[in-house]
Amino acid sequence: MNVNLLIIDPQNDFCDILGAALPVTGADEDMKRLAAFIAGHGSALSSITVTLDSHASVAVERTTFWAAHDGGEVPPFTIITLDSLRNGEYIPRDCSLLPSVTAMLEKLEQLGRHQLIAWPVHCVTGTWGHNIHTALSQQLNAWEFARQCPVTRVLKGQYPLSEHYGVFEAEVPHEDEEATKFNERLATDLLRNTDLLLIAGEASSHCVAASVEQLLGYARGKNLRLPRMVLLRDCMSAVTGFDAAERGFFERAGAQGVERLTANEAAELLD
Repeated sequence: MNVNLLIIDPQNDFCDILGAALPVTGADEDMKRLAAFIAGHGSALSSITVTLDSHASVAVERTTFWAAHDGGEVPPFTIITLDSLRNGEYIPRDCSLLPSVTAMLEKLEQLGRHQLIAWPVHCVTGTWGHNIHTALSQQLNAWEFARQCPVTRVLKGQYPLSEHYGVFEAEVPHEDEEATKFNERLATDLLRNTDLLLIAGEASSHCVAASVEQLLGYARGKNLRLPRMVLLRDCMSAVTGFDAAERGFFERAGAQGVERLTANEAAELLD
């Protein structure tokens, strides 16, 4: 049986540990459980893919990009709408980017995707916050050594003028930015010859949800056979205040046959 494990953004900045920029309550224990799962059952895993939220310190989805109408700072978790931009309530600190940002927000609203949130600065590429949770990183290294096979690590979010929750595609793909377009190779690699796809990571309300729904949409659009898909429900948590978004995701995924099991329950599938 071919079993693939997809781990979404298991990074320090998302874990509720000292120094994290955007801690998700429960994420530290989530990652420890996931590490224990790999330690105990890694020999049954055909592949492991890890996605990494990877940003500059200034980008459209973070507070450092925006100024209030009086030039002051924009608080974390502020929602930036097209109307608030047009009304001058919030403006890019680099005014030359106004046309590009306006076009992006117009497209975002047309697509009906997540509203743009000014998040705290997090997962800046190359920093401690960008690194994989220590306990999990150790087990990934051990798995690579035992299998003599590399973990696939995929960066997302490098383009500074679009949010990038799902690993496969930015919220608003840009014609001239390949990294924002749908990553068909990654989707194909995860689905091809796979019997069981296990999914874990942070956060279930945002990046896990977007990644899974992008993959389901791709498979549906291409009329591809889906493997058995299982969310490791005790290896993911929602961003505080976004429990409703998590519940909505679980309902939509469940309606398409995606299961939710604990890591221990999923381990029984590997015997």
